[in-house]
Amino acid sequence: MSVTTSLAEAIAASLNAQGFTPAITAIRSHLPIFDLGQVGDALQVSVVSRSVLVTAASRNSTFFDVSTDIGVQKRIDPNDPAQIDALLDLVEQIGDHLRLKPLDTFANAQWLSSEHDPVLAAEHLERLNVFTSVLTVTHRIAR
Repeated sequence: MSVTTSLAEAIAASLNAQGFTPAITAIRSHLPIFDLGQVGDALQVSVVSRSVLVTAASRNSTFFDVSTDIGVQKRIDPNDPAQIDALLDLVEQIGDHLRLKPLDTFANAQWLSSEHDPVLAAEHLERLNVFTSVLTVTHRIAR
């Protein structure tokens, strides 16, 4: 299995083992493309490989900086700020869980950075009543 797929699997497993509020089931996917109009009331958490940057670590080793997107989506009432606040808190919980902690099934992947963009996809909320937020987490793997 590729390093990107292995890392995405490890992230999904780590998220699924954690007790978040609300509870989640993270699913690793290569193509998280689905009809946003079909997003239901159930919370969807997608883990998708985003990119790899390979740099020299020494003369005979490299660093693989692997970025992984974690998308959180749910149909909500856009006029209810409490629903939006709760989901933004969940995304923050996910980020806190992954920050500076080794992954149980990929211990040599070290957390390097996190980026929360978009914090909230306004066009999804405005047009489709779907909350969408993406957290990009980058891990460094020495090889």
